[in-house]
Order: sequence, then C-alpha cells, then structure tokens
Amino acid sequence: MPGLVRELRLRAGPALRLEQRAAGGEGSVVWDAALVLAKFLERGAPPLPRSRVLELGAGTGAVGIMAAALGANVTLTDLEELQELLAVNIEMNRHLVTGSIQAKVLKWGEDVSEFQPPPDYILMADCIYYEESLEPLLKTLKDLTGPETCVLCCYEQRTMGKNPEIERRYLELLQVDFELEKIPLDKHDEEYRSADIHILNIHRKPTSFPS
Repeated sequence: MPGLVRELRLRAGPALRLEQRAAGGEGSVVWDAALVLAKFLERGAPPLPRSRVLELGAGTGAVGIMAAALGANVTLTDLEELQELLAVNIEMNRHLVTGSIQAKVLKWGEDVSEFQPPPDYILMADCIYYEESLEPLLKTLKDLTGPETCVLCCYEQRTMGKNPEIERRYLELLQVDFELEKIPLDKHDEEYRSADIHILNIHRKPTSFPS
C-alpha cells in the first residue's frame, strides 16, 4: 500500500522522491541521519562517480539513491521485508541515476561473499539502535571492508533509555579493528545539519587484516 512520499531536493534542481510506509517499522521511514548523510555526499567530499558503493541497512534507500544520482555504482542492502520498498524508490528515482543501482538482501553477521571485492565506500545511517545487532553489524563491516574501503557512518545521538550505552558499546567495539574520525559539523550541508547528528569517517586498521 503506497505511503507518504518525502522529497529531498538536489542542488541541481530536481528532487529525490522517497516513499515511506507508516506500518513498515523503523526501516520504512526517512530518518534525519539519512538526510544529513545524503546531503553531505552531495557536497562532493567523497569522489563518488564510478565508485563502488554499498549501503547497509538502507531502509528507504535515501542515502544510496543520492550516491547513485551522483554517479556511483550502488548496491542497497537490507532485510527481505524491505526489498519491495527499495524497489519502489529505485524506480521512482531511476531518471536521476547517473551511475547504477540495485538492491539485495543482506542480513548482518551472515555470508557476504556475493558482495566482494570490497566496495570503495560503505554507507550507514542510523544503524546502531539495538544492542543485539552490534556484533553482527561489526562482523559484516569487517567482512566487507578492504584496505581502501571508506565507511561513512551517520547517526543521531539519543539520550533516552539504553541508547547512550548502546552508542558507547558500538564505538568501543568499532575501535578494536577500525580507526574513526568525526567529520566536523561545518563540513556537513549548511541546511541539513544538527549538533546531535554525527558523521564518522571509518577505515580498517592495517593490523586488523589477516596476514
């Protein structure tokens, strides 16, 4: 059943159109962190044209579709139940894509061999909600990343309930195998930025690769 369509205007003029599903759970709406990361990509800091890009936990596909509109060759990944929504949003924005785009099922912690060789970029927006998903997510990140892979992780800092502890644990586990750098707020899009939404630039530590 069609839901609310949210628009995200591009600097060049047209807008991405993203269908949301109120009854589809967290992955079926466009979260603020996805908008912040999408507009950060549009600023041109990462050289996306012709790059291989994989989005984890794509949800509506906002971030990955923006990357494809900027010339990247993108694979959106999420659970089986979100594939139909991803397909709808890919087709709704097909005319804006200057690279390529597809959607595939990927469950964190499981085999990633079909996504090899490692992509140039991995994109993540608001993927650190649940404590039980942290270790599978980190395993997937380790399995997907190569020496040159750049991971851009955008998340909203939340202060309710277990959120602060989950965020602390995620960053703690992440730093075992990855180096991370917080991208300053003044490098975010002028309009799509917030003091409580952070973008991390993440790379594998050289010592964390198998010898």
